[in-house]
Amino acid sequence: MSAGEMAMQPQQPADIPAPVEPPPAVAAMPARAAWRRRARWLASTLLTVFITLAGLLLVTFLLGRVLPADPVLRVVGDRAPQELYDRVYREMGLHRPVAQQFALFVGDMVRGNFGKSLVTGNPIAEDILRYFPATFELATLAIVIGVLAGIPLGVLCAQHAGRLPDHLARVASLAGHSVPIFWLGIVGLLVFYANLGWVAGPGRLDVAYRYSVPEVTRLMLVDTLLAGEWEAFGNALSHIVLPATLLGLVALGYVTRMTRSFLLWQLRQDYTTVLRLKGLSESAILWRHALRNAAGPILAVIALTYAYLLEGAVLTETVFAWPGLGMYITDSLFAADIPAVLTATLLVGLIFMLVNIASELIQSALDPRTHRP
Repeated sequence: MSAGEMAMQPQQPADIPAPVEPPPAVAAMPARAAWRRRARWLASTLLTVFITLAGLLLVTFLLGRVLPADPVLRVVGDRAPQELYDRVYREMGLHRPVAQQFALFVGDMVRGNFGKSLVTGNPIAEDILRYFPATFELATLAIVIGVLAGIPLGVLCAQHAGRLPDHLARVASLAGHSVPIFWLGIVGLLVFYANLGWVAGPGRLDVAYRYSVPEVTRLMLVDTLLAGEWEAFGNALSHIVLPATLLGLVALGYVTRMTRSFLLWQLRQDYTTVLRLKGLSESAILWRHALRNAAGPILAVIALTYAYLLEGAVLTETVFAWPGLGMYITDSLFAADIPAVLTATLLVGLIFMLVNIASELIQSALDPRTHRP
């Protein structure tokens, strides 16, 4: 390089030091800190799950000890001799100390040994695997109906807050959430099944199709599709549409009201004022920004509603003779089948816990600030 070219190169002033690149270890510190926060949050979540599950097992065990029904009499009958009663009493482990009974109870639960139903004579795990898919199918379709209708209705209420559309939508959602579900079920059967004939009656499937569809997933809509039985699929859909719609109205009312509340809170924030000054319409602010920022709380509401439906809508399943978990719990309770009731109660608590954990994980993925320590 010539002397002229060297003179044309920009020179670094002597009093200003040259920029120094941060070492790799310093640059990696924010990433390591983020991973440490996530690890602490995961450890805290797992500890909470463990404590909750232990408490759930303890409560379930204690419920079995305070209920007035005698499990031994339920097995041997009222007229059994004392020798038979004592033998069964010892075989069931009721002569052991309470702490030892609880340890054995936890061990059986961990191994999946839930005992046998005193009513059906089948293992309780098999009964639950047969009854729970019906509740899962009904609750899933109901929450889909509630969410697809409830969120737009909540946005409509927030957009027209205090005006006629808001009042009408709120009254409709409140009525759907407040009217007794068993009354809605009876009226629905009288109107849409008995008089109009638009839907099928109680049950999941007509007898003509019941034994022609192989049980693969035990979800009737899915199994009929897998078997290619289109007539059976239409019959199953006709059976489920009315109870799912009624349960969807319950979910719709709650989702609508909570969506409206969350969006109104978002519309009072400063960023919405800035968006209005920039010329964005109220609809664009609601759908593009406010709804996205309120997605986490709305998701939590949907998760809790879904968990409530999954535990078994007892009255709905009773009115529609729907062979789900709610009906199984009710029949077992009336028959004093304590092992079946306790196992189903444990399953209900486990469902709530798992749905809440899944909701927290999704919220954390949508907005990491919600679980920042």
